[in-house]
Amino acid sequence: MKVVAVVFLLMFCALQGRLWYGHGSIAELHQLHARIEQQKAENDLLNERNASLRVDIVDLKTGLDGIEERARHELGLVKKGEVFYRIVDGR
Repeated sequence: MKVVAVVFLLMFCALQGRLWYGHGSIAELHQLHARIEQQKAENDLLNERNASLRVDIVDLKTGLDGIEERARHELGLVKKGEVFYRIVDGR
């Protein structure tokens, strides 16, 4: 009977060790859940960025207002007859 109890105890300890420290352990499961949450957050940010870019694409394809706005802000272009003033901070 003692041998059976010792064998059972050893098997139990081995299985517990695998449960806590081996492949597919609880610690590994928690790490995977954390990585999944991190990836979901990153995906949400990228989805928001993609939605913004889609709006820009539609705006650029359908109207000249978006093109004009980008040309003014990014390239500093002005229309004929307009005067461009740049205010420089004196600091």
